[in-house]
Amino acid sequence: MSADAWADLQKAAGPVSRETFERLQAFEQLFLKWNRSINLAAPSTLDDVWRRHILDSAQLVRIAPSATRWVDLGSGGGFPGLVLGFLLGERPSASIDLVESNRKKASFLQSVIGQFDLPARVVAKRIDDSYALVSTPEIVTARALAALPDLLDLAGPWLTKGAQALFHKGRDYRVEVEESTHRWAFDLVEHSSMTDPHGVILEITELRPATSK
Repeated sequence: MSADAWADLQKAAGPVSRETFERLQAFEQLFLKWNRSINLAAPSTLDDVWRRHILDSAQLVRIAPSATRWVDLGSGGGFPGLVLGFLLGERPSASIDLVESNRKKASFLQSVIGQFDLPARVVAKRIDDSYALVSTPEIVTARALAALPDLLDLAGPWLTKGAQALFHKGRDYRVEVEESTHRWAFDLVEHSSMTDPHGVILEITELRPATSK
C-alpha cells in the first residue's frame, strides 16, 4: 500500500522524495486525530483522506512547477495549503501563506507547521483583511471556499497585479465561469482533476474588470 501511495503522489505532483511522502503520511494521521475534536473535513470524505484531500491538493504543484510564492485562501483543514507546504519544502526559498480566520482551524494549521517545520505561515485574518499582510504571491489557491465570482472578488487584489489563480471546482464550474464574466474578464485554462472525474482546476490569469457591452 505504501509503495502504491507514493506512486500515486508522484503521479499527481511530479517527483517527490521518500522523506516528503512519509511526512505527508504522518500528517494524514495527525489530521484524522485533530478531526475528532475539530470539524476539519466533511465526514463523508474521511474514508479516503489520501486521495480525496492530499492527492487532490498535491496536483497543483505540477501545474506551477517553478512558482515559489503562494497564498491559500480559507485554508481550513489544510487543503490545499498544508499539503502544498510539505511539497514546497523541496523548492529552494519557496513558501506559502495560509489565510484562515477561524481560530481553532488556525491553531491546527499552526500546530502542523510547527511540528513539521513547514515553509508556511498562518495569517489568522479574514481574507479581505489580509492583503497588506501577504507578500506579493505568484499563485493564489482556494478549495471549497466560495463560488467563482466571489473568489475572484476576494483574490482580485492579487490577481489584478499579475498573480495566477489555481482554484479547485466541481461539476458545475461552467455556470460559475459564466457568472463571473459579468464582473471580470480573464484568461482561463481548465485542467481535469486527477482525483475527481467531475472536478477541474481552473487556472486563471490576466484578471481585469469586465468592460461593459
